[in-house]
Amino acid sequence: MKHLYWLLSAGLLATPAMAQTTSPAQPPAGAVPAAPAGAWTLQRAVDHALQNNLDVRQTQLSANLSEATLRQSRSALLPTAGANASQSWNFGTSLDPLTNEFITQTIRSNNFSLSSQVTLFSGFQLRNTIKQNALTLEAGRNDVDKARNDLALNVASQYLQLVLAEELVRANQTRVNSAEQQIERTRKLLRAGAVAESNLLDAQAQQASDQTNVITAENQRDIARLQLIQLMNLTGAEAESFQIDVPQLPDPDDEAPLTLNLDETYRTAESTLPEVKAADQRVRASSLGVDVARGAYYPRLTFSAGIFTGYSSARSSFIPTGEVDYNYAPVFIYDPTAPGSVPVPTQFVTGVAQPRFDVKPTAFSNQIKDNLGKQLQFNLNVPILNGFQARINMQRAQVSVQQAQLRADQTRLTLRQSIQQAYADARAAQRRYVAAKRQVEALTTAYRNAEIRFNNGLLNGTEFNISKNNLTAAESSMIQAKYEFIFRRKVLDFYQGRPISL
Repeated sequence: MKHLYWLLSAGLLATPAMAQTTSPAQPPAGAVPAAPAGAWTLQRAVDHALQNNLDVRQTQLSANLSEATLRQSRSALLPTAGANASQSWNFGTSLDPLTNEFITQTIRSNNFSLSSQVTLFSGFQLRNTIKQNALTLEAGRNDVDKARNDLALNVASQYLQLVLAEELVRANQTRVNSAEQQIERTRKLLRAGAVAESNLLDAQAQQASDQTNVITAENQRDIARLQLIQLMNLTGAEAESFQIDVPQLPDPDDEAPLTLNLDETYRTAESTLPEVKAADQRVRASSLGVDVARGAYYPRLTFSAGIFTGYSSARSSFIPTGEVDYNYAPVFIYDPTAPGSVPVPTQFVTGVAQPRFDVKPTAFSNQIKDNLGKQLQFNLNVPILNGFQARINMQRAQVSVQQAQLRADQTRLTLRQSIQQAYADARAAQRRYVAAKRQVEALTTAYRNAEIRFNNGLLNGTEFNISKNNLTAAESSMIQAKYEFIFRRKVLDFYQGRPISL
């Protein structure tokens, strides 16, 4: 904010300083002319700039990235799941992937699996990461608000610079008209023999100088107008027809001497400005980074589950043919009562009839059903030594906290110094305006006296032009002090939480 403050201050005071270097301007007589139809007010210019400025949009995109990071960290709490399918061919002697048998034939196999895993405990790293990313997102949103505030101040400064440039153009044009009238009077006095010809030449030289000042003021106005158009990102017809609504701005001496409670103003700014909030949020986010790094010391517990099945072309099944096989065994039969009886062998059926089977490849659907397997698993990982990486990450996180705290302290210090500087500059500008106004009043009286003496031939052109230039220098200083006070006052209003308006 302090850098922006000095940048805007330099831009606001550049035009009056240049005008004073050439030939100082005097304030225009009469009221400010009415603004043309469709003229841009300060509020309208600020609103348009906020909608179209690329820097603000870029800052908004950075905040959107932080929001995506937060969603990603929240999703890390959810289980992970995945499906896998594969098909392969094995040629020659190979191991059947399902039966674990060596087979010398071409095998086509399929494997299907579905697995899921969830982290049950990880040293609170996941939850602390979510909190850290949430704070980072809030800081990013405050960065967007800061960019919008900076842009509004910049537009207000450039708007005031254009108002000042318009006033300088009118003042110099008034001065040219006054010089033309002076030349006409001098010509009449020359024809009457009341003044020397050198007085006419001096008046014409002064008129040429005043015309040069008009051109210089118009150039400064065009540059200020172009800078405001670029800041607002205007293009096309809007840029070509751009005109501002010149407001009626009160003089600094119309109000009482500026007084301000600096401590109260600082407390108000500290509690409302987004850059202070963003700095504090980044301190808290860095502190959570320490907790995230500390979580690496804790065990990690995960739970996983899976289901799998497969198919192998080498797997076969026994299919009944409908035929039956019987087992026969010889039996010796003889008559034990008959002498000399010899046993006679006879075949009898023994055991159970066995059906016949054909060996055929097992169907795909049957293998998928028969090979179905399930798995449940708990996995505990206890860190013991990892090359001191956890300790080093802890130390780095602690240093990051200290850095964030220093940046927050620097933000507050810069804010306090900016308020003090703006208040001191505003009071100085108000006092300088009052002094310059008294000087203008005194030099105006002296100029009128010099003009009377010049018209009566009692004062040469050189001395008359010196008196006139002294007056215009004082008037230029008065205008410069007026707009410097207005800008400083608007900065102080901004620190007090008031909207920027003219």
